[in-house]
Amino acid sequence: MVAAFVPPVPGQSLSETIIPDVKTTLNLFGMHLRKVSAEWDYPQHAHPQYEFNYVLEGEQQLIVNNHSFLQRAGDLVLLRPGDTHSSRSGNGRPFTYFCIHFDIDDKLLISLLSRLNPVLFTSESHIAHRLGPVLSRLVEIAASEPGGITMSQRMRLQAAVFDLFAQLWEVFSLEADVSSPGTYEKIELAHQIRSRLQGLVYQQFKQELPGDSHYGIDDIASELGISASHCYRVFRQVFGISPRVYLSEQMLHEAKVLLDDHSLSVSQISSLLGYRDIAHFSRQFKRWSSQSPREYRESGE
Repeated sequence: MVAAFVPPVPGQSLSETIIPDVKTTLNLFGMHLRKVSAEWDYPQHAHPQYEFNYVLEGEQQLIVNNHSFLQRAGDLVLLRPGDTHSSRSGNGRPFTYFCIHFDIDDKLLISLLSRLNPVLFTSESHIAHRLGPVLSRLVEIAASEPGGITMSQRMRLQAAVFDLFAQLWEVFSLEADVSSPGTYEKIELAHQIRSRLQGLVYQQFKQELPGDSHYGIDDIASELGISASHCYRVFRQVFGISPRVYLSEQMLHEAKVLLDDHSLSVSQISSLLGYRDIAHFSRQFKRWSSQSPREYRESGE
């Protein structure tokens, strides 16, 4: 395996901006654009994915967890995993809707979706207004090839869905009915801490640091204008682990990626990760993984 990131030789880089890693898996299921008759009647069911349901023309009557919702053109419905729901025409006439089922492994987005208490967002709501153009773009892509989907269309669909999530996040603080004050701010702060922790992994590549000076979590807290204890508390509340454990996991991942590249010696990897000597790196790696770097490398051969 080729290393994901090998820094330039010290002194050759004149300026640098580190973009945090993006590690998100998105799965799309059962996406469809459907026009149905006045007699349409879909029985009660549930599924393990989230669902966006968007009406383009007419009216749809939805029963979600025994609650009735009348969905008109431009209205958006968000269903969560396990929600029981059924649908039929809302006015005894044909209607057209677009539906997409998805799951995603991003903890912050899942936390957002779990806090969006309304099932129905009317066309007049800020969320429907912001998401409408992206949903229309999804409909356009999905309708362009009714007989199948090309690779380029699949990529555009995924890009549009990520744009949908971005728009949703931006209006979350205005539309979300959260159970406790400051929830949005807490999640956003945890996201900023995580991004800086990811960047901190690559700060280890900075060399020639004087003595034992080391930019760390306390410095991140100071830059964000919060105490170190608040930094730890917020991060643990959102992600379920401490910032130090998260940082260790990221460092271990990078160390393993570099060790999988056999063109690099363990000594070189130790230096790339910012350790003063190979012994220190070996002790830390074994503390993380219960194997020495050489044992890990040999086990993968």
